[in-house]
Amino acid sequence: MEPVSDQFMQFHPIHGTNVRLDHSGTQATRVESFANGVCFSKCPLKPGEIFLIEIEDKELGWCGHLRIGLSARDPRSLEVVPEYSIPNLTDLGDSWIFAITRNHNKIVEEAEVLEPRQGELVGGRRLGRGEEEDGAGDQADEQTARNRKPKTFFTDTHLYIENVRIPRDKLVGRSRPGRYSHILDDLYKTNALPPTARRSRIGVLYVPRGEGLADMHIVINGEDMGASAKRISTAGPLYAVVDVFAATKCVRIVQSHPCRHCVGRPSRSTLFTGWPLTGSSCQRHSNTTASMNEGHMDTWISLKC
Repeated sequence: MEPVSDQFMQFHPIHGTNVRLDHSGTQATRVESFANGVCFSKCPLKPGEIFLIEIEDKELGWCGHLRIGLSARDPRSLEVVPEYSIPNLTDLGDSWIFAITRNHNKIVEEAEVLEPRQGELVGGRRLGRGEEEDGAGDQADEQTARNRKPKTFFTDTHLYIENVRIPRDKLVGRSRPGRYSHILDDLYKTNALPPTARRSRIGVLYVPRGEGLADMHIVINGEDMGASAKRISTAGPLYAVVDVFAATKCVRIVQSHPCRHCVGRPSRSTLFTGWPLTGSSCQRHSNTTASMNEGHMDTWISLKC
């Protein structure tokens, strides 16, 4: 199953007090401090639909990085957006958040003792990882992790998670320009981005696992980290959560799934500049006006779910 979305991904207008969204609603910047950066997807996710972001800017001097996950809470139901996704939002229940670190984001499946029993909803529980942030000097571990990637990671055109298939070229963050450089360049392993680096791409989705239940998966630069939360109830809507926290300063949504109204149409995403616009080529979803001013482009978009 390769999801075809009928929505243009945006951030919800309800967000943390230190977050500023751009005109398109696809870029979130924390404008001060290190907290109050919690954001939500504008619309609930569908099964197998990934909410994918790219780290655009970082801020030195803070300890900690991006957090990402799912919440069964409608942002409109919150009296106030929590200061932190972990523990404030997870303590409210019905939310499952994953703290991204420099290394060790893979799930260790042996930790089944943390799996909730049927019918339980355990907010923020994660499998096989501690809460500690990794030290800055773990470059050797990082290189070892890269070498452990299966050979097919560098050749497969799609990422497969159960019965979900996602085009890998949108998922992979690269330190060099070139859409297919991760396939054509034999030195790609040495250029793979650390999870917390600029241009690193991180996504969240849920995969159905029986009637009314699903597993949450985190994808980092084209690699599935495993089921980071299991047996989540799908009885109600599930929103993506992105916490622009600490060293992560700014993130941008990457439109990873083709819109069903745009399939087969040529993309205008590289018009004028050669770099992706935040807008959509689908006339049903967007009405985009671009203006060039000293090499900069501003995009105004009128969108709805």
